[in-house]
Amino acid sequence: MNNTTVDIIINLLIFVITVVLIFRFFRKEGKWAPEQARFVFRFYTTQSNVLCAISALLMAVFTLAGNVPEWVWLLKYIGTVAVTVTMLTVFFFLAPSIASIGKNWVEILLTGSDIFMHLLTPLMALVSFCVFERRGMTFPQCLLGVLPVVLYGPLYLYKILYAPEEKRWDDFYGFNRNGKWKIAFCAMLLGTLAICVGIMLVQNV
Repeated sequence: MNNTTVDIIINLLIFVITVVLIFRFFRKEGKWAPEQARFVFRFYTTQSNVLCAISALLMAVFTLAGNVPEWVWLLKYIGTVAVTVTMLTVFFFLAPSIASIGKNWVEILLTGSDIFMHLLTPLMALVSFCVFERRGMTFPQCLLGVLPVVLYGPLYLYKILYAPEEKRWDDFYGFNRNGKWKIAFCAMLLGTLAICVGIMLVQNV
């Protein structure tokens, strides 16, 4: 089995797993439950995994066709960064926060669908992009990976602080704990940029 075949398989797995999980979000007790899905889609985890799945499908299709356009490769890069942010946020921010209040973070963050969205899908995306899809990357291209966080951050801030009361979200990520959303947002941006630079370095080895 050559590298191209392995890459196609990984990308298709990312897509199929994510589609199955998203379909399950629309079901509750055997019935169609769009309201539950709407709730789940407010999470960066869900949005990043959907973005990654779409980019993975496109990568697989164009690879099979024999020519992957630059925009498809860049979309896969952005999707890979997005789910990597999800994975590292889980391990370096959410897990310590949950553990600090005496709860089992593994049980909360790494069971059921979360084991895929928080860990396995991000790892598959990283392996496929950094091992099988290397083609070199410029710094301006590298900066594109920050886009999901740049777009989601203001949305999250609006929804937890400024949206009408009936449309407001809980601060489920805890980024505004003690009113420190500015620090949290800057940390997320810097962390995402570090991920982008790391992937760029791997691409350029």
